[in-house]
Amino acid sequence: MSPREHDCVLVVDYGAQYAQLIARRVREARVYSEIVPHTISTEELAARKPQAIILSGGPQSVYAEGAPQIDTGLFDLGVPTFGICYGFQAMTQALGGEVAHTGRREFGRTPATVVEPGALLSEVDPSLRVWMSHGDSVTRAPQDFTVLATSPGAPIAAFEHRERGFAGVQWHPEVMHTEHGQTTLEHFLFDIAGCRPDWTPANIVEETVEAIREQVGDKQVLCALSGGVDSAVAAALVQRAIGDQLTCVFVDHGLLRAGEAEQVEKDFVAATGVDLVVSEVADQFLDALAGVTDPEQKRKIIGREFIRTFEAATRQIAAEHDIEFLVQGTLYPDVVESGGGEGAANIKSHHNVGGLPEDLQFTLIEPLRTLFKDEVRKVGEELGLPEAMVWRQPFPGPGLGIRIVGEVTRERLEILRAADAIARAEATAAGLDREIWQFPVVLLADVRSVGVQGDGRTYGHPVVLRPVSSEDAMTADWSRLPYEVLERISTRITNEVPEVNRVTLDITSKPPGTIEWE
Repeated sequence: MSPREHDCVLVVDYGAQYAQLIARRVREARVYSEIVPHTISTEELAARKPQAIILSGGPQSVYAEGAPQIDTGLFDLGVPTFGICYGFQAMTQALGGEVAHTGRREFGRTPATVVEPGALLSEVDPSLRVWMSHGDSVTRAPQDFTVLATSPGAPIAAFEHRERGFAGVQWHPEVMHTEHGQTTLEHFLFDIAGCRPDWTPANIVEETVEAIREQVGDKQVLCALSGGVDSAVAAALVQRAIGDQLTCVFVDHGLLRAGEAEQVEKDFVAATGVDLVVSEVADQFLDALAGVTDPEQKRKIIGREFIRTFEAATRQIAAEHDIEFLVQGTLYPDVVESGGGEGAANIKSHHNVGGLPEDLQFTLIEPLRTLFKDEVRKVGEELGLPEAMVWRQPFPGPGLGIRIVGEVTRERLEILRAADAIARAEATAAGLDREIWQFPVVLLADVRSVGVQGDGRTYGHPVVLRPVSSEDAMTADWSRLPYEVLERISTRITNEVPEVNRVTLDITSKPPGTIEWE
């Protein structure tokens, strides 16, 4: 990947909970963006040659002791700059305007009024509802800035200096609760900063394929396929680049959902033509999990057995081919969260296949390293992967092993697979797949409850439906599925899965609950 060839927008992170969201919204406008820490020097910023800079929000007051400060030299770089919330106030202060404790705090959805559209707020309703989160307010704009908007608690809620390429808003244009937020951001990117919208899935594929060919040459490459979208797209990109120099390994541990192993072994191979080695080891995993009920122990056992299996398969392949590279599905959020937002290499070690022994170390290929999850899906579509694989919900590495509360047995896996397949089929039929982030179905295997089916008393298991909506899995809310859909799921499960006589719905948000039960 060579993002350096694209216009780059640098998002300076002042501790915002929305920094990644800002970067994603910029990319939705087809402009490449990266996140950098607020500790970056002006010299380092300039060296990156950004087309534009966005100053993020942050939790502190610009007056608080130790609050992150902006080097005023940033505004002498000649780079168009957009301030959001804290960034708006810090920009004001650095350029000679005034920020004050007005006593009028604003949090959540707030009305704002456009007093002068300028370039930033053109084609925006004069009265709009925006998402605010501030205690201080801008009371005087820097010299020669045009005031664009006001709100009940912010005398100056937006401004711009068209000639210098500076603009800012007190609200958060990146969150979906703000009306015309994406439009406002795009006015800055295109009308003020002059960015080119050329960060597209087709370009990403073309550039990544070229970069992989250059990195690999004629060497052999190995990739572990999990059935998930990240490993599938990473493998498809590498395969597009180097063809039969790539060998994929799929460990079928028997803990996947109905149809998922077949999806990897048949549909993925048909779509890509990849050379796939399958290790069918369900019995090995079930034997290792026998009698184990503690969730952490289950996770450790599954991880250990996966590594053993992958290592054995790798040694066999390495004996036939001289493997030099290992494909890893690292995404951009992994890079940022591990402190590597500036291109550093301290990634979570072996994101997909951690724990390989010292004599099996490879050079990593990380074709998705610059991408967010939604971009990975678009690239997958561009590569022609099956829709069911591209839009597969996030799924835990230990699979159904941690969706059975209690011991994992073959019989219990079959019960859960059947119930899960019904829930997924009904959600798909109702057109809800892209609204639900994740839909765990949990079998309470150690719990039984009395029921009545066919005039007879039953003593069956309950299952828990756990549909959640989220943008990043850090926080999540339970999905408000239509009652009719829930009714169909419940009726079908209790009719078609005889061992289950009770279907319940988990309506806990995260926090306090996690998405998975174990």
